[in-house]
Formats: sequence, structure tokens, C-alpha cells
Amino acid sequence: MAALSAWFWNEKFWLPYNVSWADLADPAPGVEYPKAGHLLSAFPLALGIFVVRIFFERFIASPCAHLLRIQDVVSRRAQPNAVLEKVFTCISKCPDKYHLDGLSKQLDWEVRKIQRWFRHRRNQDKPSTRTKFCESMWRFTFYLGIFTYGLCFLWQSPWMWDTRQCWYNYPYQILTPGLYYYYVTELAFYWSLMFSQFRDIKRKDFLIMFVHHLATVSLISFSYANNMARVGSLVMCVHDTSDFLLETAKLANYAKYQRLCDFVFVVFGAAFFVTRLIIYPFWVLNSTMFESWEIVGPFGSWWLFNVLLLVLQVLHVIWSYLIARIAFNALMRGKVSKDVRSDIESSSEDETETSHNRASAKRENGTNGHFGSKPWVQKDECW
Repeated sequence: MAALSAWFWNEKFWLPYNVSWADLADPAPGVEYPKAGHLLSAFPLALGIFVVRIFFERFIASPCAHLLRIQDVVSRRAQPNAVLEKVFTCISKCPDKYHLDGLSKQLDWEVRKIQRWFRHRRNQDKPSTRTKFCESMWRFTFYLGIFTYGLCFLWQSPWMWDTRQCWYNYPYQILTPGLYYYYVTELAFYWSLMFSQFRDIKRKDFLIMFVHHLATVSLISFSYANNMARVGSLVMCVHDTSDFLLETAKLANYAKYQRLCDFVFVVFGAAFFVTRLIIYPFWVLNSTMFESWEIVGPFGSWWLFNVLLLVLQVLHVIWSYLIARIAFNALMRGKVSKDVRSDIESSSEDETETSHNRASAKRENGTNGHFGSKPWVQKDECW
């Protein structure tokens, strides 16, 4: 174990040339540099955030949903059927034509009736709009709070106005209480998201978002452990800028304030483009790649950190394209699409709906402003 620890914390990788971990011992009583052990305090804080979230959704978000008349409507339940239930749980939630034909013969049901059963069965475990509203309201509250705190903290920090300050005297940069609280709170929140994801709305991108949260936690921890916390705080603030706007648009969407939803989404798109395609590459990446090279010089963890930030920029470009496509269609057609990450299927079709009606509905969706199957862009996103 000691050998593994020594290999992982190799000074040649983590620190600049001629710097050792012993050099980063606390310079004076009450004064210290960032240490990996500090990050352990994020775990009890993550538990506390999780508990606060439960109370917030129950006693604040839920009454707000009631005032906005967002009902907790339960989806239509599928009639009990042991054969179809076994297929649903063991084989496929969306059986293909081969399985549908076999089930039709076995149960003496029409294929259309079986398809409807599977649709109802998929929907009955899905959350209501009220549940999604409460989730989004919690995220909106946290994102707005942490962005406000981060902006106020950085406004008084010299490295916000001169990014070269992120690298002067590196890595001998003293950890301030404000920077510590900012980092630990962000880290604790993403740990809480990882824990709560297993009880939250199960979306199609469950695995993708889990990996995203894990990557976020890793990047925050990595930048703290090698004392790149100053530039790390800039990265966090840049990404927090647009998060609460997206949650605002979702809240307006759930409350059926469509014009407000469209307006906020366009504002979100503008903020996203400015922060992720202009400020991030020309302000943050310029500092991490060029200013740091000039002042500190490259070393092992420097290379890895910059590669990860460049990968993040590639994701920004992809997400920006998706947002631009949605925003363009919203402006041309007049309405932003629903959030289909919730994986809720339409249950408005009754048993007498014909193929002609479905075709008409598709044609209508092409002209009335709905995006149909085009999703909201995924949030976060953050790191």
C-alpha cells in the first residue's frame, strides 16, 4: 500500500521541477496550502446537502408547485399481465416486431394493444411534472447561490482581473478560507448528485450523467490537490454562469409559461456561447496553457490538466451546436421543445387512435412550433 501511495503521489508528476511535498508543509501556524486531505470534508457536507435537498423539495418546492397549479398526476397504469411483465423486466421494455407478433399469438391480443400496454408500463414508473419541477427548483436554487458566492469571492480576488496571478509564486500559494469553502461546496454538491442520482428521475442519459459527475469530481479534486485552485475557481465560475438559467427555463416550461421559457432559453444560449466559446478559451485556457508555460513551465500534472480542459472545450463546441439548433428552431417556429430527458412518453393516444391520426399529428408538429423528439440540450456541463 505504501508503494502504491508513493507511486500515485509521485512528486515528478504532481509538482514543478525541484519542488517536493515537504516544501508545501504549512509555512506558519494558521496558514496552509491546499492538501488532498482537505477534500475529505466534502463527504459529510455532501450528506448535509442531500438532507437539505429533501427538506427543500418537500417544504419549499412542493408548495411552490402547488401555487403554480402543477399537479402530481399519476400516469395511466398498465393492466396486470404476468407474461408481458416478464418480457418487460427480463427481455425488453420496447419489444421489436418479432416479439410483438409472438406475444400477439400467445395472448390472442392485437399487436397495437400490446404496444399500448408497453407504453403504459414504461410510463407508470415515470415521475410527474411536479416531481421534475421540485428537482429543477432545487438545482436552480443551488446553482444561483453558488454562482453568486463565486462571483462575489472572485470579484475581490486579484487573479480574476489578472490571470497571471494564478501562476505567480506557484505552487506556494496560500489557501484562503473563501477559496476553500468555494471548492469544498462545489465538490460536495457533485458528490451529492452522484449519490442522489440513484433515487432521482431515471433518465435516458443516466450513465452519461453519472460519468459526467464523476469526471467533475475528479477535475475539482485534481486541481485542488496540485494547488491549481486559483485557475480552478475561474473554471467553476465560468461554468456556473449559465446553469441556473437553464433550470429557470425548465421551471417555466413545467409551469406552462411558454413565452418565459422561450425567452430564458435564448438568454441561456447567449450566456452559454459567451462563457464557453469566448471567455473560457480566450481567458481561462489562455492562462492555463500559455501564461503558466511562461511563468511556471510544464510538468506532468500540468499536461494532464490542460488535456482535460481541452477535452472540455470540445464538449462545449458540441453542446453549443445543439443549443444553437434548438434556439434557431425556437425563433423560427415560436416554441422551445420539452425536456425529453425525463423519458416520459405521450399517453394521449387512446385505443381508437388510427394511423391517419398519428400521421396528422406528425404533420401538425412540423408546423405548430413543437420540436417533437428534439431534446433539450443536457446541462452541465459544468466541468
